[in-house]
Amino acid sequence: MNHRISLLIGLIILSALGFVIWGMFPEAPEPRLNQPITDVTDSISNKTPTLESVAKNLGQIWALDVLPNGNILATQNEGSLLLVDTNTGQTQEISNLPEVDSRGQGGLLDITISPDFQTNSTVYITYTDSNDTGKTTTHLASGRINLETNTLEDVQVLFIAEPFLDSTAHYGSRVIEQDKYLFLTIGDRGNKDFENHPSQDTTNVLGTTVRLNLDGSIPEDNPFVDTPNFHPAIYTYGHRNVQGMAIQPETGAIWQSEHGEQDGDRINRLETGANFGWPETHSGCTYLTGRSIGVPHSERADVPNPAFDWDCGSGGFPPAGMTFYDGDTFPEWQGNLFVGGLASRYLGHFRETSPGVLEELPPLLKEEGWRIRDIVVHPLDGGLYLAVEGGEDSIVRIVGKES
Repeated sequence: MNHRISLLIGLIILSALGFVIWGMFPEAPEPRLNQPITDVTDSISNKTPTLESVAKNLGQIWALDVLPNGNILATQNEGSLLLVDTNTGQTQEISNLPEVDSRGQGGLLDITISPDFQTNSTVYITYTDSNDTGKTTTHLASGRINLETNTLEDVQVLFIAEPFLDSTAHYGSRVIEQDKYLFLTIGDRGNKDFENHPSQDTTNVLGTTVRLNLDGSIPEDNPFVDTPNFHPAIYTYGHRNVQGMAIQPETGAIWQSEHGEQDGDRINRLETGANFGWPETHSGCTYLTGRSIGVPHSERADVPNPAFDWDCGSGGFPPAGMTFYDGDTFPEWQGNLFVGGLASRYLGHFRETSPGVLEELPPLLKEEGWRIRDIVVHPLDGGLYLAVEGGEDSIVRIVGKES
C-alpha cells in the first residue's frame, strides 16, 4: 500500500479513537450549586436537599471522615492528609504522615476516625508503599491527631498485606473499626490468571477482608485462625477489589461495594468466613471480549449472592465509598445506602427490601457528571459529604434547606 495512503488511514483511525475516548469521558457540566436537587425533592417532605461546595481544588481526594467538632479529615492521593473547615472551606495539612508510593492506583487512601477519638485522638489510615526492590502493597497504620499542632503522632504500622508485587493496581484499602476490631479490604492486585487466582489462594491475603485487633495482632476467634492453608487474618475471601465498606447502624452488619471486571460490580453483605467467589463466580465478563468469567452465583450454593450487582452488558457502576444514612435531616432516607459511582458518575441510592437484598432507587447528582470517590454522613448537620472528581470542586455536600 502507498505510504501516504497508509499514513492517511492511520490518522483517520486515530481521530476516530479520539472522538470515542472523548465521548467516554465527557467534560463535567456546571454543578447545580446552592440550588435544590430537583431529581430528589419530590421524595423529601421536610427539607429540600440542596447542593453546596465545601472545598475546591484539593487534588484527588480518596477518603473522608468527620471529626467530633464537625470538621473533616480528607486523604489526598499523593500523600497529604488535610484538615478541612466545613464552614469556610479552608484547609490545613497534617504533618508527619508515612511516606507513600502513589504510582498507579496507589497513594494515601482511606482514613477512619476511632469511635473513641475524643479520648484517644486515634485515626487509622491505609496507604501503599514500596520495598527496596520497588514492589508495592497495602499498608495499615494508626496514629494520634494533635489538633493543636496539626501533627500525626505515635505513628505505628499495624499490618502489611504481603506479598509485595510489581503491580500498582487493585489495592482495595477501606478500613473500619467495629467492636474493638479493625476490618481492612485488600484487592487482588489486578491478577488476570482466572484459572489459578490469588483471591482463591487462602495462604495469602490478596482479595480478602482481614480482621485485626486494634494493635494489628490477629484475633484468636478469627474464622480461619486454626485452619490449615489459611492466613489467620482472613475474615472473608474471594474478592476482586473492594473500595467501599460501611456498618449498617440498625443491625451492625458490614457491607461492601466491589469492582467487577467488565461490569459485574456488586454490593455485598459480609458473612463471617465466606468465600465471595471471585473469579470462580462472577456476573461480569472480560474486558473487550465480553466472555463470561466463572459461573453465575446461583450455581454455587457455597458463595453468597450479592445484595445487588450489575450484569455483563449493563454498563456497570464501578462503586467506591459508601455509607448508610443515619442523620436526622432527611428522615425518608433513614437506613438507606448511598454508594459513590466512578465511571457511572452519579450517587447510587439503595433501600434494603429483605435481609441482604437491595432495591435501587433513583440516583442523585447524575447531572453533575462527577466521579464520586467517597461519602460520609455529617453527624452535626445531617448532610451527605462527598469527595468528587471532575471540575474544580473537591468536596461537596447535600444539606437540607427549609422548604
